[in-house]
Amino acid sequence: MIYLSKLLNQKVWDVFGRVIGRLDDILVNNTEQTMPPIIAIQVKNTPRGEQLIDASSIATLWPSITLNRRSEEPLIYHPGGHELYLKQRVLDQQIVDTEGKRLVRVNDLQLARKEQNFYLTGVDVGGLGLVRRLGLDNLVKGTAKLFNKKPKSNVIPWEDVASIEHDDPLRLKVSRDRLVQMEPADIAAILDDLDHHTSKAFLEGFTDEQLADTLEESSAEIQQVVLSHLEPERAADILEEMQPDEAADILADMETVRSEELLNLMEDDDEEDMRTLLRYQEDSSGGIMTTEFAWVPENFTVGEALDHLRTNEEALEDEFMFYVYILDEKKHLKGVLTLRDLVTSQLDTPLSKWFDEHIVTVSPYESQDETAYLVAKYNLMAVPVIDPENHEMLGVVTVDDALDTVLPTAWKKKLPRFAGR
Repeated sequence: MIYLSKLLNQKVWDVFGRVIGRLDDILVNNTEQTMPPIIAIQVKNTPRGEQLIDASSIATLWPSITLNRRSEEPLIYHPGGHELYLKQRVLDQQIVDTEGKRLVRVNDLQLARKEQNFYLTGVDVGGLGLVRRLGLDNLVKGTAKLFNKKPKSNVIPWEDVASIEHDDPLRLKVSRDRLVQMEPADIAAILDDLDHHTSKAFLEGFTDEQLADTLEESSAEIQQVVLSHLEPERAADILEEMQPDEAADILADMETVRSEELLNLMEDDDEEDMRTLLRYQEDSSGGIMTTEFAWVPENFTVGEALDHLRTNEEALEDEFMFYVYILDEKKHLKGVLTLRDLVTSQLDTPLSKWFDEHIVTVSPYESQDETAYLVAKYNLMAVPVIDPENHEMLGVVTVDDALDTVLPTAWKKKLPRFAGR
């Protein structure tokens, strides 16, 4: 393989073996391809100053850079503005390894020849790339050979590279497409390693839903920074896409004026949910509950309940749906059944079969620690939150939110996120 570091500042020879200058940079095109082609080289110290020579004039790049033309007649390349300069715009830049799901720095670039053309094939992010740039790679290889060890290369294929630099031409649709295919938790982990300016550019091109999923997994600081740089209308739309309890936590951390502005821009139902959650202390059951839960009327049969869950808008918004709650017309909780119970029962079975007066519930004013205790004691995936005055069901606290204060954050992040959460 050929590496950019080995080519930079090397002499460029014409077809008759005369030096015409030194290599200063290499240009590629079509960066969305698996192997972008080299379209030109930038040569400095030529008799005509700095020149861009078309790739069709290149005979070899390694072990020497030679042209297939005389120095007096190189084919000059005229840039169109879409080219990517490898030394200037990629080397030493931060990128995302979308396969390894990590933020890395470009230490070198790997090139290859195929027939008569040259291509960019990968990005070296390992220590060997740094050693190579220092000119010590042969020493390292020789030392490794003495100990019968082969130096490890860490080259990422170009197809797995996505740029996050705010002024980098790599910020193309292909980079964003690669980024949004990653899991939100992986994107959030990368966000936490970026400065605020770069994190803003990193998220450009994300849809509201993708951005909402990512922010749910991000730190409180990142959440505030990202939303503060968005237009209020879009920030409100993103909060509507998030789980209500997560969105309410973000709003609670904002200045009152900004929070009110975003609340007023939300749909009426979403605004009502947010204001309901914001009434409770952050570490209470009401403060950590979600108002999205699947429920069915008490007078339904199993078959009617299944049809209801398939078509009811509120039910479709429930991304958890491990339990289905049976409510009367006043939203009083009559019973709870698992989704497994529902799909394995006869269609004509009345839901009254699951009525129960001894359901484990919590008040919205119950502490988070007590809620976590009940979840653990009764091995629950969620616990209903009931208004102590009118006995209406307000929402549910899921197991991951209940255990938030019990488990360290690092461990909580390892818990499975339920049904797309």
